[in-house]
Amino acid sequence: MTGTAPVSGESIDERLAAVRSRLAAACAAADRPTRAVRLLLASKTVAAEGVRAALHADARARTLDPDLVPVLLGENRVQELVEKAPALADLAPDWHVIGPLQTNKVNAALRWAGTIESVATLDLARRLSDRCQERAVPLAVHVQVNVSGEPTKHGIHPGDAHTLAVQVAALPGLRLTGFMTVGANSPDLAAVRAGYALLRTLRDDVLACGAPGTAGAVELSMGMSRDLEAAVAEGATIVRIGSAVFGARTR
Repeated sequence: MTGTAPVSGESIDERLAAVRSRLAAACAAADRPTRAVRLLLASKTVAAEGVRAALHADARARTLDPDLVPVLLGENRVQELVEKAPALADLAPDWHVIGPLQTNKVNAALRWAGTIESVATLDLARRLSDRCQERAVPLAVHVQVNVSGEPTKHGIHPGDAHTLAVQVAALPGLRLTGFMTVGANSPDLAAVRAGYALLRTLRDDVLACGAPGTAGAVELSMGMSRDLEAAVAEGATIVRIGSAVFGARTR
């Protein structure tokens, strides 16, 4: 597997610290506590040893500052998750699937992931439900919404998101924990923020509807290396950071 190139002159401890500093500043600007936003390391194309280095860097940082919340790990591709997770099992990371999940790869994903952030169809939700009904702990899932309307992006249309969320929340074996989106690919920060604000509004509407299983749908997974400040300003509870910690992807 091809790894990412390191940022010249910076250790992974320094890059992770710089991201945490950005996150803390964004939270302060939005008058939110830093612990309200969790950092998810998106490890697409990063080899297991690179992910291990990041987890060790996180552990060192938390030794110095016990108030820091442990990072989450996110994989876009189930194949990469299956390759990396066994090599990192001794560290017991909290894995999230953050890319499109094909129904024929559900079993493989569930061996390692505790959260599926990319539920965009009722068919996938039902497949997950079928596999998780006998679990002692329900599977955490997010509904992924395409707030930008860009055809290259995964996610359900915002106008259909409320209905899907209520349907997912009612399925046995699943626990609806929130919503996820990928922000608009645009230099127009106002447009990016508008998409994130839309996801927050959708989340709030679902929380207010009182439908069974929706009370815990509080998470907003949105924002990446390029726009985490905008996401935090609009209420993100998870930001997904890849290149700012691991360096530019080589593929």
